[in-house]
Amino acid sequence: MTDTPNTLPALIEDPDHPIVMSDGTRLSARLWRPEGSDETAVPMILEFLPYRKRDGTVVRDALTHPYFAQRGYACLRVDMRGNGDSEGLMEDEYTPQELADAVEVIHWAAKQKWCSGTVGMMGISWGGFNGLQVAALAPEPLKAVITLCSTTDRFADDIHYKGGCLLNENLGWGATMWSFSSRAPDPALRENWREMWLERLEAEPFLPATWLRHQTRDAYWQHGSVCEDFSAIKAKVLAVGGWGDAYKNTVPRLVEEVPGSKGIVGPWVHKYPHFAVPEPRIGFLQEALRWWDRWLKDIPTGVEDDPDYRAYLMDGLPPAAWYSERPGRWIAEKEGATSHLPVQTLHLGAEGRLSDSPEAIATDISSPAHCGAAAGEYCAIWLGPEMPADQRGDDALSATWDSAPLSANMDIVGAPRITLQMTSDKPQGQIAVRLNHVQPDGATARITYGVLNLSHRDSHANPAPLEPGKPFEITLDLDHIAYRVPAGHRLRVSVSTAYWPLLWPAPEAATLSIAQGSIALPQRPGSDADEIGFAPPDAAPPHRSETLREENHVRRQETDMVTGVHSLVIEDGFGKSRDLEHGLITGSIARERWDIHPDDPLSARGNCHWSDEIIRDDIRLRTETTCKMWSDRESFFLEARVEAYENDTLIYSRDVSDTIERNNL
Repeated sequence: MTDTPNTLPALIEDPDHPIVMSDGTRLSARLWRPEGSDETAVPMILEFLPYRKRDGTVVRDALTHPYFAQRGYACLRVDMRGNGDSEGLMEDEYTPQELADAVEVIHWAAKQKWCSGTVGMMGISWGGFNGLQVAALAPEPLKAVITLCSTTDRFADDIHYKGGCLLNENLGWGATMWSFSSRAPDPALRENWREMWLERLEAEPFLPATWLRHQTRDAYWQHGSVCEDFSAIKAKVLAVGGWGDAYKNTVPRLVEEVPGSKGIVGPWVHKYPHFAVPEPRIGFLQEALRWWDRWLKDIPTGVEDDPDYRAYLMDGLPPAAWYSERPGRWIAEKEGATSHLPVQTLHLGAEGRLSDSPEAIATDISSPAHCGAAAGEYCAIWLGPEMPADQRGDDALSATWDSAPLSANMDIVGAPRITLQMTSDKPQGQIAVRLNHVQPDGATARITYGVLNLSHRDSHANPAPLEPGKPFEITLDLDHIAYRVPAGHRLRVSVSTAYWPLLWPAPEAATLSIAQGSIALPQRPGSDADEIGFAPPDAAPPHRSETLREENHVRRQETDMVTGVHSLVIEDGFGKSRDLEHGLITGSIARERWDIHPDDPLSARGNCHWSDEIIRDDIRLRTETTCKMWSDRESFFLEARVEAYENDTLIYSRDVSDTIERNNL
């Protein structure tokens, strides 16, 4: 039952609560807690992020943290050092300094008179990552974690590399952080805001170059990858994800590797489930409250008896670059996630058939470099047309194998596994495998996919080039999914040697010759009704703001008829608004362009440009951040620039350039 406003306690809120680290650095936090917590202490919930509480996450924070605070918790939303209104400098993501700061904040909070001494940590994406990483450090007050849209393996399952292939998100999200970390503190909160801003600009790292210097699974990526030792996590973990998100594999893995953990996966993109899309949304805050009440207050809420794994089984739909709703049903596994489910194996057969028995085949694949245009965004987050579109265009540039029309519904629940035996005519190459759903009219939706840098076929830590003409075998797990293919429809396995602009291309176009292959499909007995249910979504009152410029999201594909270059143009206008609670005006626009010629993988180019503005009374601040990347056979080349303007006068600029050798990539 939803609490009515007059039954909820009043809140004490501090928008700029100081937390001074042991080295003297002042972190800025927003603190909500119930009245009376000075006399009757309450547990604390921490969210620890670089994304600017004052303007970056203020809308979602308003929906979430006051909800918990009015139900008996102190909520602390901290700007990490070097970001937002916090002092200090940020060097990278998930550094030992970041994690040490989080641990110090936890111990600090546990000693406050308003805190009962027990702490939980919650976050999505960055906050989901560091919540797990801090849990692996096991600070004594930390009893529970809720992690959303996160990963257990920073090399294999983040925005940098996938299957040992370089994701273009390495540049794209790096451009986002180049922008976020270039922004000034709110001048209303810091008398020395200008000094802080200039110091921040001078020290800001260009992270795509940092990440690109680690092209194998080395100690850099092992740090912060909790899969290195799941047993280090002592806190109780509730893991949440979405089928429209990039981080589909984390929830089932945590459920099966961390005793006592529970998992929920819905149809959502990279958002909290009480306001995520596609719908149906769920009462996530109520579920979280049950988790907190049990592990932070020792109230018997029954969460231990919940199914280990609750997932939304999506009905197959015609392909679309955006869905507002996905029909389907909630399924539940009492113990474990999906590893125990039965598997049906189909084989790649002659004449493009998926068959029940192994067959020897001889299929050559050499996709043009622009294959992959329908892949959608690696991580759908900005609520534009970011999902995989109709796959027929990419399938025409790939090798494909189709099943016969299904005689009954097929519920695919888990991670399909493909095995391929083949040869390559080049020492370096990549492969993209899609499991697709073919409608009776031919429209084709992507169910799930996986990619592999073929030099990483045996090891992500020690890649080795292929020997041209020598047979080899790969086994590749596609991303987890829960998806129903209706009776009468077909399955398709599509294999290509390029997947642009999701992946940076191999240095030359390889031809792969497939001699045999199979795909193992984890399946679950069909269910036509919800096996579990959730309360409807609830939230605290929304943040108050005035829209000055509406959001607008563009995805446009272009072909230059003179040069033959194919381009994806992305324009994300995030609007401009005035905060009606403290008056700050902010606005942002992000632009990306990805160019390639079908016949030349070395023609690949990525360009990103962010414009950000902050207005406080008569102070107008703006940053322009740009970056670009290209490559030849031996090296990657990166250039970046940051410009800072005060009242339209350029007060700072810096250029960065870097050349990084390719390592079997």
